[in-house]
Amino acid sequence: MFIGDREIIEAALFAAGGPVDLATLKELVSKKKKTRAIVLSLIQEYKERQSGLDIIEVEGKYVMQVKPEYADQVRSVAPKELPSPVLRTLSMIAYHQPLLQSDLVEKRGNATYDHVKELEARGLISRSPEGRSRILTTTQGFAEYFGLRSSDPEYIKQKIIELVSEQGQTGLDKWLGVKPTVGVTMGYLSLMFLLGIDNFKVVEPYKPTDKEILRIKDVSKLVISKGYGEKVAEYFNGEIIEVQAVTFDDLLLTIEKLSPLGNKGKVKAAVEKVSELKEQYLSKTPGITTRVKPATDMVARLITDMKLNVSAGGLLVAPDYGLSSEGVDVSSGADILVPSHQNAVDDIVKRVCQRYDAIINGIASGTSNGIANETDNGTTGGIANGIANETDNGTTNGIANGIANETDNGTTNGTDNGIAEKDFKV
Repeated sequence: MFIGDREIIEAALFAAGGPVDLATLKELVSKKKKTRAIVLSLIQEYKERQSGLDIIEVEGKYVMQVKPEYADQVRSVAPKELPSPVLRTLSMIAYHQPLLQSDLVEKRGNATYDHVKELEARGLISRSPEGRSRILTTTQGFAEYFGLRSSDPEYIKQKIIELVSEQGQTGLDKWLGVKPTVGVTMGYLSLMFLLGIDNFKVVEPYKPTDKEILRIKDVSKLVISKGYGEKVAEYFNGEIIEVQAVTFDDLLLTIEKLSPLGNKGKVKAAVEKVSELKEQYLSKTPGITTRVKPATDMVARLITDMKLNVSAGGLLVAPDYGLSSEGVDVSSGADILVPSHQNAVDDIVKRVCQRYDAIINGIASGTSNGIANETDNGTTGGIANGIANETDNGTTNGIANGIANETDNGTTNGTDNGIAEKDFKV
């Protein structure tokens, strides 16, 4: 029976039970120069055939292994070379590396010393002196043992996240000993410092890349804007905390939701600070009689909180972001622009204050500049800089700087400079 080089290489990879380098394979065949070409051909063949096995290259070595999708089904008959406690210790080293042995012992207990010795003896980890302790890292042997394509620590960490996350986020927390991490968007970053939430990372969950999705899967809880939970849940199975911070009440509710994650003292101080600011700002609004018209639901919530009078003919109040998600320019023609999150300050408390300031100051500015404002009794008054305004009896009064105004009966009152209103558009 003829036995060719191709069959010898295939048999060698099967029998080895682990990675084999090219030099070793060359020693087994007659046509040594064609060894690599034969291996690459086998890799392609196994990739295309309907088989439970494949051949992969791991940093210059080749290994035949069970395809990942069949791993769970055959796990019960596979050799259990590493006991579960030792495997968990190894997983923690691989995920946290480089890891101090003393830190690992603190997480896993004194039995860890025996685990480390066994893992080092098997060539899966290495130890190097670091003060009175040791630094633990995985080796090339680790990558070969698990059939990984690289021994790079970052690559290994990402593979662990991919595999363990299939069990749900608790896999990362319990199996790997990872302290629960909070993912937060830039818009709510200042809340982490305000409430003393230490273990967090900034993420982009709204339009994430594949790489960003992997980063997000590394967190246990995700803080996002209200209304995005269903979309984010398509790829994230951890706890989603939906919050908002348009008004002071929103901010207080958000603080309450995040309080279990924060420092009790800082949470209490934050509640007191926001409550005091709310009282200060709302004390400024009872005397405002100018009517306003909200352009969006967000602005309407602010105006409702401030108990301002609303009218279709009032000052148009709109957010400053321009185009809405529907492509409508909501900012166009607005008398008052309220800063949205993209144009506001980073500090979330100051951002809320900024919105109240924008409305209060915008009304005051409109009034002082003589913009016609509908008041509670339906009259319109010209003020401050003397731009004329039409009153209830239909007359128009030229004032201050003497700009002439056309009245209902069509007459024009000549003033100091004799300019008629029909020639001066405000």
